[in-house]
Amino acid sequence: MHGKRSSTGYSVVSAALANERLGTVPIAFFVLSAAAPLTAIGGIVPTGYATTGVIGIPLAFLLVGVVLAVFSVGYNAMARRISNAGAFYAYVSHGLGKPLGVSAAWVALLSYNLLQLGLYGAFGAVTAPLLNPLLGTQLPWWVYAFASWVIVTVLGLLRVDVNSRVLSILLCLEATLILVFDVADLAHPASGHISFATLMPDQLFVPGIGALLAIAVTGFVGFEAAPVFAEEARDARRTVPAATYLCLGVIALLYSFSSWAMTVATGPDKIAQFAGSNGAETVFVLAAQRLGPAFTDIGHALFATSLIAAMISYHNSVARYTFALGRERVLPAWFGRTSRSGAPKYGSLFQSALGLVVITAYAILQLDPLVQLFYWLGTSGGFGILVLLGTTSFAVIGYFRLHPVETFWSGFAAPALSLLAMIGIVELVVANFATLLGVEPDSPLRWIFPGSFAVVAVLGIGWALILRVARPDIYRGIGLGANSVTGRRMSDEMSLQSGQFRQVGA
Repeated sequence: MHGKRSSTGYSVVSAALANERLGTVPIAFFVLSAAAPLTAIGGIVPTGYATTGVIGIPLAFLLVGVVLAVFSVGYNAMARRISNAGAFYAYVSHGLGKPLGVSAAWVALLSYNLLQLGLYGAFGAVTAPLLNPLLGTQLPWWVYAFASWVIVTVLGLLRVDVNSRVLSILLCLEATLILVFDVADLAHPASGHISFATLMPDQLFVPGIGALLAIAVTGFVGFEAAPVFAEEARDARRTVPAATYLCLGVIALLYSFSSWAMTVATGPDKIAQFAGSNGAETVFVLAAQRLGPAFTDIGHALFATSLIAAMISYHNSVARYTFALGRERVLPAWFGRTSRSGAPKYGSLFQSALGLVVITAYAILQLDPLVQLFYWLGTSGGFGILVLLGTTSFAVIGYFRLHPVETFWSGFAAPALSLLAMIGIVELVVANFATLLGVEPDSPLRWIFPGSFAVVAVLGIGWALILRVARPDIYRGIGLGANSVTGRRMSDEMSLQSGQFRQVGA
């Protein structure tokens, strides 16, 4: 029956993702893989220590985790009411209106694409020095980036549960290695005893806390992706919220524990200098000193697989957002078709095409894959997600004001608190964007990257207003998910029947 079309040219099967495939734990694997724990602990944590000099980052992760848990109260309340692969898009459409919903979709597409595309640069930059000596070659970074692109492209077209199994294996190996590193750090404290100084509040609430919180927040980007898989989940009203809270708890505790263990190994007063000298190698240098060089090699290998896992996860998120917009004809209708496996076929292929273009362009222009591809695009993509979190908090308040079916806490108080927190964090990120990018304060890049989201947001609003005038049938279905397709089909059939009746009458 797959692909069977009605006279209207619509296929019920092609507009449906594979349902009842994912439970709480498989969804959590997608989300945690997007967060890329080893990448965060190996990159974000040393960056935080080195750039700010503030040693309270273990507590910062816990604080940010609490803020995002409060955000998730309203976010999950919306997820229980609205099941849509384009989560931010659907929630904002229902809570703040269709134009802002399309605007949120445009921002989400840009954000997730930046996050996903940037990872190709990191994978190439990390893998080339790792594999070239073993292979006896001098292959450039982009050869390895293309190899990862092939893997992601193939997996993006397979059943969603196949992707989840791959991610589960990679993530379990990654988490195990992180804990081994942490235990080794704690077993060999720098001063002969374990210090808890970096967990004290007086080490966090100091000048520089703004930049530190901004850096800490980027470590959580990806946790919000659970509702993207709601249409493919078993008992989505239960599994999606459970996966969201599970991931937040794991991320906050793991990041806090690991960043604290590093300070125990170096001494709290020396972590900033040590991280500044060793950068992304900090965690591996400490492992080599305590466990031997073999663990450094294992760490680098799993660092590369961590990037692959994150690529797969973000690729799936982008493909599902594109699918959701194609299904509702906000994007061309063929984006709303799926393969026989239930994967969003054309959304996946389009994202892969973007990846091919970006890798090729960076290779031809000989741009830095780590700084100019991974770091710049990843940081900017994370900023876009932060903006969407704040917008969605506002949308939750708007939705439950019109549909008072939740408690005061979940329908208003929690999203209001998270909205205020997100506004403050976004302001801090904008103020420190040059620091985050590693450019001079007067560099135009500090405004070009965040400003691009404003441009895309305005274009999204403009496109929605064009649809309202030119295609009111499409405009009415914005944010309705599968219901928009069903409604459009019924409307088309009623129009067809009406036309046939008029012909008979004539």
